[in-house]
Amino acid sequence: MKRSTIWILTVVMAIALLGLLAMQIVYLEKMVDMRNSQFNEIVMRSLYNVSTMLEQNETKYFLDKDLAEAEQTYSGTGQSNFSFNDGNDATIDTTLNTEDPSSLRPANRTTLTDLNDTYQRKQEILKGQYLYQKSLLNEVILTILNHSSDRPIQERADSATVATYLRSELEFNGLTLPFEFAIVNRTSGVVYKTEGYSPMSQQDVYSLTLFPNDPNSKQNTLNVTFPNKSDYIFSSVKFLVPSLAFTFLLLGVFLYTISLAFKQKKLSEIKNDFINNMTHEFKTPISSISIAAQMLNDDSVRKSPEMLKHVSGVINDETKRLRFQVEKVLQLSLFDRKNATMRLEEEDANASIYSVINTFNLKVEKYGGHITANLDAEDPIIKVDRMHFTNVIFNLLDNAVKYRRDDVAPELEITTVNPDEDHIQITVQDNGIGMKREDLKKIFEKFYRVSTGNRHDVKGFGLGLAYVHKMIDLFGGSIDAESELNKGSKFIITLPLYK
Repeated sequence: MKRSTIWILTVVMAIALLGLLAMQIVYLEKMVDMRNSQFNEIVMRSLYNVSTMLEQNETKYFLDKDLAEAEQTYSGTGQSNFSFNDGNDATIDTTLNTEDPSSLRPANRTTLTDLNDTYQRKQEILKGQYLYQKSLLNEVILTILNHSSDRPIQERADSATVATYLRSELEFNGLTLPFEFAIVNRTSGVVYKTEGYSPMSQQDVYSLTLFPNDPNSKQNTLNVTFPNKSDYIFSSVKFLVPSLAFTFLLLGVFLYTISLAFKQKKLSEIKNDFINNMTHEFKTPISSISIAAQMLNDDSVRKSPEMLKHVSGVINDETKRLRFQVEKVLQLSLFDRKNATMRLEEEDANASIYSVINTFNLKVEKYGGHITANLDAEDPIIKVDRMHFTNVIFNLLDNAVKYRRDDVAPELEITTVNPDEDHIQITVQDNGIGMKREDLKKIFEKFYRVSTGNRHDVKGFGLGLAYVHKMIDLFGGSIDAESELNKGSKFIITLPLYK
């Protein structure tokens, strides 16, 4: 699959998933806003009903009070009977027992005139009673307007009554959450409050003015809070949480799949590069050996000792070169196993490094350079696999020669020191082409090759430094790299000493 195709699929899937996620989030916000609005409407309607019932109680109080006073002072020919029902609306039931009009005339005599007189007297009595009731109600209204605000708010709206009315109204409207409330005035603050009343912010408080006809200076406010409001709101939209979770899971799987696709694409490119490099690395020594073998078939070559020595030397050198490349390919198997087979044994790091330098020195001198060795570690004893340890040093020296500068002779320096009593530090430094900072972060990755080194005369598999890093890690040590472009590179190996 082409990289452009992968990018197109990535963009399309990303837009689809992000769009789905955005729609779910917007829907969730809308649901929360709607539930908040419903909650606020229910609470405010309940508070208004509570305020109305408290006002009705106030009216009943003054009606009862005025009725008691009226019954003590009222006298007349009739019997006045005032009664109030137990509800919030006061009902006045007045019955006047008057004399029977028939008793005012002779029993044996009934005239139309007498009937008219009796009816008029009845109308006058009822009219008088109506005017009395009207004046009584007017007095109650005036008393409420003038003197109701003088009563303490604790009497007008005691805590038990307010709590009962609130609970009843909220439950009637389908809200069974626990609540806390307080009565607050304009002067001294909180008049009384429930034990759990402690609002975190003003937004958490629902307020309504009680007895709004009171003077402003004497007005009181009923404040109500709901400690579990957030849980109530969340419970109404929690069915969306699994949907969001699955969407995020799908997004994560998508991102992981895309990363795998790009990784596989990169590995495919690396594989092709590896095959091309391997073909080139193997083709050169095989061609040299093939030519040398054909020369051995020539009688003149066999008869000349010098030519025979030269041809055999070429075969020997190219065979070594081919064997070295095969060993590099075999090192690839180490990266596919969790634990490589190691034969750890006591080893003198200085002696091993010196042996590698002696072998590699001819290659450096071939390009007009030389190797400087400062093996100053007083305690060089480490526990490593001898073959792999020498391969590590050889790989670092081989890279230094490969990535040399054409206009400067290669200068290599190897040092060993003891930074502390438990470790040895091995430094390999060169004056080659160096590396960019972005390359420096990836040089220990398998198959990674620095782009500046991908020249016709510098071929490889991208395994050398990855192999070095893995071996040092298996030895229980660490390796760091420092480099500056066109000035050279430095590799610092730290290994634990064998005690």
